[in-house]
Amino acid sequence: MYIILSIMALIPVSAFIILNQTNFGTPSAGERLRRIQKSSNFRDGQFQNLSFTPTFAEDVSKFEMIRDGIFKISKRKAPATDLPSVKTNLKSLDPEKDVLVWFGHSSYFMQIDGKKILVDPVFSGHASPFSFMVKSFKGSDIYSPEDFPLIDYLVITHDHWDHLDYKTVLKLKSKIGMVITSLGAGAHLEHWGFDPKSIVELDWNEHAALDSGFQVTATPGRHFSGRGFKRNQSIWCSFVLQTPSKKIFIGGDSGYDTHFAKIGAEHGPFDLTLLECGQYNKSWKYIHMMPEQTVQAAIDLKAKTLMPVHWGKFALALHAWDEPIERVTKEAHQLNVPIIHPVIGETVDLDDFGVQKEWWKAIN
Repeated sequence: MYIILSIMALIPVSAFIILNQTNFGTPSAGERLRRIQKSSNFRDGQFQNLSFTPTFAEDVSKFEMIRDGIFKISKRKAPATDLPSVKTNLKSLDPEKDVLVWFGHSSYFMQIDGKKILVDPVFSGHASPFSFMVKSFKGSDIYSPEDFPLIDYLVITHDHWDHLDYKTVLKLKSKIGMVITSLGAGAHLEHWGFDPKSIVELDWNEHAALDSGFQVTATPGRHFSGRGFKRNQSIWCSFVLQTPSKKIFIGGDSGYDTHFAKIGAEHGPFDLTLLECGQYNKSWKYIHMMPEQTVQAAIDLKAKTLMPVHWGKFALALHAWDEPIERVTKEAHQLNVPIIHPVIGETVDLDDFGVQKEWWKAIN
């Protein structure tokens, strides 16, 4: 009896200690909290999606989710061999070139019109609070924060562990000029030592003028946020990035909904649209798109070219590691949607995408 009571007492104590570790961040307070509470998207104590968005689909039982999690995990959820990659010297890129470099999952670097932009970097080798959980695929972690030049704009779409990585942003901090993120997520960054004056936090449909010819607009997604037990205390955003020569859609995470068509009507067309296509399941179909929906979202957004992300580095769902890219490319080709899918680390010329190789087909 004493042993059982001791264990029961240790559980909340352990949870308290874990959740108060620095990497979990901190809740908003003061003026930031007042701004959140005034947001039209914040109701009943949390941020809300535009449409009814349950975490799990109504027709899926808890038994089915547990069963699928035990028996339906693909034997190929991770590649059998190291992923191919290219180590580009990011510090010696021609400043006159507009390029993109993908690092797997939703992390990528862009150099456009002389500015250097880094989105959702995760270089710690895992996408979770603990290093032994959700480890990156072999071969996908060839870059480290030390490989990066000075970054003009660091974009953080939301505060989930696979998009906001404590170890990575801490090591990059001295190289970051400005952070662009979702309302509420700035609390974590400020807690980790970022200068509040360098943080631009946006609610949906707010925009900020950056340098001459550069501006960013926060647009909706259909998702959720949170690094601990309490969800949706910061908002989750997609971003419209307007540069002097290009318009880029940074998709973040989102289930499919009517917001894509609205964004396309108000802000499109886009020269390049980066949208999630992996880590999906019918059980959570409202918060992550199926690959075919990713293509439809690109059409809704009036994308000139689609680049699927949120795959190729972490196994956060039950499907095979290469199923997302297989399905999204098949659908894109059928619907004549131009699509690019570079190897990790490869330099993509944003003015000439060139011939695309289906490199994953050579991996078991």
